[in-house]
Amino acid sequence: TLSSSTYPISAHHSADEMHGSRAPWTPAVGASWQIVLKSPLKFGPESEEPSIQPDVDVYDIDVFDNSAETIAKLHRLGKKVIGYFSAGTYEKWRPDSRQFGKADLGKPMDDWDERWVDVRSGNVRAIMSKRIQLAAEKGCDAIDPDNVDGYSHKNGFGLTKADSIDFIKFLSYEARRHGMSIGLKNAGEIIPEVIDVVDFQVNEQCVEYNEGQTFQAFIKANKPVFHIEYPKGAPGSVRAKTREKISNAKGTQGFSTVLKTMDLNGWVQLCDGQQFTTWTEESDDSGSDDDGSGSGSSDDE
Repeated sequence: TLSSSTYPISAHHSADEMHGSRAPWTPAVGASWQIVLKSPLKFGPESEEPSIQPDVDVYDIDVFDNSAETIAKLHRLGKKVIGYFSAGTYEKWRPDSRQFGKADLGKPMDDWDERWVDVRSGNVRAIMSKRIQLAAEKGCDAIDPDNVDGYSHKNGFGLTKADSIDFIKFLSYEARRHGMSIGLKNAGEIIPEVIDVVDFQVNEQCVEYNEGQTFQAFIKANKPVFHIEYPKGAPGSVRAKTREKISNAKGTQGFSTVLKTMDLNGWVQLCDGQQFTTWTEESDDSGSDDDGSGSGSSDDE
């Protein structure tokens, strides 16, 4: 296994010398965003300039499913790109899944066809290092490593908060080595120990679980909270009252909030009521604008 002594505790200072002069992107509090993980993004016909809906600052997309060409198109449109991958679980359908050893795999994850992995394992860390390198090679500006909170689940290894803290410091070091920034996914219990080595929070359901105040630590540190809620009625029939309650929930001041379905497909609703469907490989062409950018509408108040 790797110990924390194999990399600097805080890697901020070394980003420039590690990756030429490319300093990692510093995302701004209040940046607008969309997250689409269910299937790869799709653009309009090649003959036209690419366009995409919604016109937000940041796209969080799957690092395996999307091509370097897709990421380059998002950059041409002035978007920043966060590359998503699961850092703490095994997904058998991923192209590198055979690299995990038996000893790396723990208990099944509740409600998902995944298994927790031993984040202390040198082999698991080598796999994650390659995933981070892939994100960099494809042109991502940042990474969104999911499932880093194994300590709060029956993981099969007795993983602790200290193990997650060490793992996040490792992931941060690797991201910086490739000139990228990194987000903390959920994991509110360990914010004080890792906030200095991450650049933003990607949060799920803090309103539902009444945890908004916990994540205010990021706003205080001038780092954005990219916040997702999965309300009843999504997609398309979220009551205006529900949306307003989420948007104005205690502790969410300054958060970048989106309403999504649990499968994180192309549909999104923003706090102002606007709804969009980002075009993806699985989109029904008839449900999108002709330019392939997706479609938008407002909710019925």
